[in-house]
Amino acid sequence: MSPKQQRGEATVELLLSTALRVYAESGQEGFTVTAVTTASKVSLGSLYHHFGSFDGLAAALYIRCLERLFDEMTAALERSRTARTGVRALVLAYLRFTQEHRDAALFLHASAYSGYLAARAEQIRAAKAARMAVIGAWMRPRMERGEIAPVPGPMVEVLVMGPVAEAARRWLSDTYDLDLAEAARILPESIWRSLRPEPGPPEPAR
Repeated sequence: MSPKQQRGEATVELLLSTALRVYAESGQEGFTVTAVTTASKVSLGSLYHHFGSFDGLAAALYIRCLERLFDEMTAALERSRTARTGVRALVLAYLRFTQEHRDAALFLHASAYSGYLAARAEQIRAAKAARMAVIGAWMRPRMERGEIAPVPGPMVEVLVMGPVAEAARRWLSDTYDLDLAEAARILPESIWRSLRPEPGPPEPAR
């Protein structure tokens, strides 16, 4: 890698890390291009060179946080031997990420209706689909073997991610009083029950 490329990568990293810090410290209202360029001491021209726009920077930060969350979940999943422990590991990894990387989790959850997501919807959808495909590849053979209920891929995301994402959102919010440790005790088994295969019919008496 040339020195110019190294400087470019360092600038990208600085902008992304500064953007996350600015969001964590100032919230949505304080998350502006001026705040990020001032805090990072990177020029507006350089930011536009690397990301195209401030929306491009925000979308890149969203994708980075999303990929880090999914990387931790898939790593936990791939260490699991059974369907039950795998589903539980997914849930616990999500909650652990939320607690250990609060700033990234907050940015993910608070960005749901932000303009930069709409502006880069295809890019974000592709990044998420690639990560969900890894989870689907782990679950598919277990569904075929009857270890997990045969649920369509989009519904797996709803059943697994829906409850745990809502718990994380409430923990991150000032509006709700949710105990993340309690969620970690209750949600893994509850979510597993939603994916557990139904018991077969009893065998006829002979």
